[in-house]
Amino acid sequence: MKIFRKEKLSNGRRHIYLFGIKIASYKKKKHSSTNKYLSHIHYKKYDDLAIDIKKNINKIPSDIDLIVGVPRSGIIPAYMLSLALNKQVCSLPEFLSGKFGENGISRKIQTPKEIKKVLIVDDTVNMGTSITKVKDRILSVYGDKYEYVYMAIYGVNNDSYKFMNICLDFLPQPRMFQWNYLNHAFLENAGFDIDGVLCIDPTEKENDDGKNYEHFILNARPLYIPKVKIGAIITSRLEKYRPQTEKWLKQHNIEYGKLYMLDGVTAEERRNQNLHAKYKANIYKNGAQGGRRGL
Repeated sequence: MKIFRKEKLSNGRRHIYLFGIKIASYKKKKHSSTNKYLSHIHYKKYDDLAIDIKKNINKIPSDIDLIVGVPRSGIIPAYMLSLALNKQVCSLPEFLSGKFGENGISRKIQTPKEIKKVLIVDDTVNMGTSITKVKDRILSVYGDKYEYVYMAIYGVNNDSYKFMNICLDFLPQPRMFQWNYLNHAFLENAGFDIDGVLCIDPTEKENDDGKNYEHFILNARPLYIPKVKIGAIITSRLEKYRPQTEKWLKQHNIEYGKLYMLDGVTAEERRNQNLHAKYKANIYKNGAQGGRRGL
């Protein structure tokens, strides 16, 4: 007989036995879909994209005459592929209008006498909605004039082959990419900083906790601006600068759930106590109202 044993029942409850005697019974709490989404999201950077293309480039037919990138996210891998394979490349709108791309001034690519096989590239495929529309547009313009090969850098699983001829790699949902995070629905559960993220950092002269800093807040150059609503903004700016901060956010059409600002200390105390990281980490840890992850 085992000294300690766990048993899982069909109703989801767990029983714990000690020397064959049940000593505990419990049922695991289900994680909310939001928390599960945030905990297991798959993320790819530009570096990952380049690496994944390079290690799977042998999957692409060698007799491709033209590479066509689907805007916007398919443009990046399409041009990476064109440079790696030394193939002619253009965007989908250019292709549909009969403009098959320019070679540039310093770099010459031998244009095929006749284009026969065209590689249509997008960064990813999910439910197939976007690529189906792309196929319809291409067929409405060219019909079967060319042989088309449809490719995604990242499919979800083998079901992705219902829509694509080639998937260089698989990346299950939920997923997000460095090149599309500013438009991702995930941001409604995310927390953003301001200085160095939504806008540039102040210079030492601007960061005087006085008129220079107030001028900076009101006129800071925008940096990474999302086009969707942010769950929360978490900044170590002092609470006294809330009116100026809110004015700047409104000016740049930044939507957010809640704005967290540091209160109860002066700028000097904040620096001396090195509160920046501790303050933001505490909000992040406890789950900010309106935002549950920091970026």
